[in-house]
Amino acid sequence: MAPTQQVLPPPILSVLETTLVTPSPKIGPAPPESSLPLTFFDLPWVNSPPVERVFFYRLAADADTASILSNQKTSLSKALHAFYPLAGRLRLTPGTADRYELYYHPGDGVTFTVAEYSHDVDFDELATDEPKEVAKITPLAPPLPEGGGVLALQATVLHGGLAIGMTVHHAACDGAGSTRFLHTWAAASTGADGPAAPILDRTLVKDQGSRLYDCLVKSMPTQMEHVNTPDENLFATFTLSKEDIQRVKDVVAGEAGRRGAAPPRCSSLVATFSLVWSCYQRAKDAGSNSGDKTYLHFPMDHRSRMKPPIPDEYLGNCVSVVLNGAPMDQLAAPGAGCLFVACAAIAAGIVDGVGAVASPDTIEYQTERFKEAAFAGTGMLSVAGSPRFRVYEVDLGFGRPAKVEIVSVARTGAMAVADGRSSGGVMEVGISLPADGMQRFQKCFQDAIAWLHH
Repeated sequence: MAPTQQVLPPPILSVLETTLVTPSPKIGPAPPESSLPLTFFDLPWVNSPPVERVFFYRLAADADTASILSNQKTSLSKALHAFYPLAGRLRLTPGTADRYELYYHPGDGVTFTVAEYSHDVDFDELATDEPKEVAKITPLAPPLPEGGGVLALQATVLHGGLAIGMTVHHAACDGAGSTRFLHTWAAASTGADGPAAPILDRTLVKDQGSRLYDCLVKSMPTQMEHVNTPDENLFATFTLSKEDIQRVKDVVAGEAGRRGAAPPRCSSLVATFSLVWSCYQRAKDAGSNSGDKTYLHFPMDHRSRMKPPIPDEYLGNCVSVVLNGAPMDQLAAPGAGCLFVACAAIAAGIVDGVGAVASPDTIEYQTERFKEAAFAGTGMLSVAGSPRFRVYEVDLGFGRPAKVEIVSVARTGAMAVADGRSSGGVMEVGISLPADGMQRFQKCFQDAIAWLHH
């Protein structure tokens, strides 16, 4: 009897073509060969997983997809003329053991992949806030090319729309820089006035005698640290209205008064983190009765905090990661107390984070805190994105996106934060969890919102 042959399911995505798009020679002098040294802000991201975003665009039934894709390549070439370092690669500076640089050589380019998604899946199944399988959205973000490439793009034709995926190496630039590139690409696509040209001068980041860089080199991990979630995990988006966020602020202020404590700083972003963090801990279930600390860490932009301030147009990293913890049982407790505890911990972390780039002593202190949190084994929830990036304004010539996802969050189990699709202070939060955890989180979130307005 012949052995039974395994029948594999058909792939959900087929690659149609991959093109190398180089900076356009038609809109100014050709970009020169250049090397941008990594600063102490860039260095911590060298061995981190890349950031992956996917923009879902709904297309008309009679849309000329071939023309749309051709225009995307042309406009991408124009955008890369100003952002040419992103067409380069990350490498060790020749002759050094621990100095890195972003190196560009004329002729370098960005891979632009065109793919087609299975017709068994409709556009609305992917561009939804409702829980969906992580495995269905991760193929929409392309891998970075081998050899140190820092940017890759992919256009995936969907049944009813188009997905534009962008993968960027965090050591090349932070979220402010990568989304500024996206807005420049969008302007080139539509003929609109784009953002000011990026500033490439790395000497704007002051490091006296390379002391901060040298301090961080000592604590660098030696290999890529991937924390991948299972493909069967689910990813969903949760929205907080301006009224929801204001109620969190009111509750925190009221609880501070009840405790006779000074109210912690509670911005809209801190209020959002506080609510989601408490719901996340409650949904984890296991360990929620423990008084041990669990941790939240999130990025902090230092452009306006540097002396002198660094311009918004600076292309590179100018962020540090803020970390603080709170007792699991207090975070998971019902009522106002969990929000106060979460908000107080986050606000205290921000105070510490403001001084985290001041000296080697503060960097060493922060590094030790991260090691302690990692070894504690009680979990760390990380945050990616920012509502300041205006991702729902990225119009590539066929309207605003119907949905934007940070796919790398779905891979790592972090929290994604973005501005909402509607104006008026709305926040979107993306969360990845196993099916049972997602069900618990949905219930916790719905109950929390209902309680806030009770």
